[in-house]
Amino acid sequence: MTTRRPPVSSREDGRSATRRRARDTTAPSAAQRWSQRVTEHSDALDLEPGTFSHDDPDEVAQALKRAAERSTRRKGTPYQSAMSMLNFYINRAGAHLPQDRRDTLERAKQKLREAFGRGS
Repeated sequence: MTTRRPPVSSREDGRSATRRRARDTTAPSAAQRWSQRVTEHSDALDLEPGTFSHDDPDEVAQALKRAAERSTRRKGTPYQSAMSMLNFYINRAGAHLPQDRRDTLERAKQKLREAFGRGS
């Protein structure tokens, strides 16, 4: 007579390991499109076209400063709004942002601090 052994579990919590189903890659879910929704419907700044495509960090900073000071929808200070928009763009692009663009935008952060009298 043989006895059944319990299934071997590879997980620390004792639950059996199961395979995950392949995800449908045809369309992103609403949760994955949150940044588009934020960009379209939030109290974000109204930016000039091509703001983030300037090669000069000072031009990027000045464009963000103009937009932040002109905005009537922002809830924070112009500095907070401009810096938040720059960080949002950098973070949203993630690994898809080429290193030279990332470097330019990181330098634009310092230029933005200086433009608002916050940098040293």
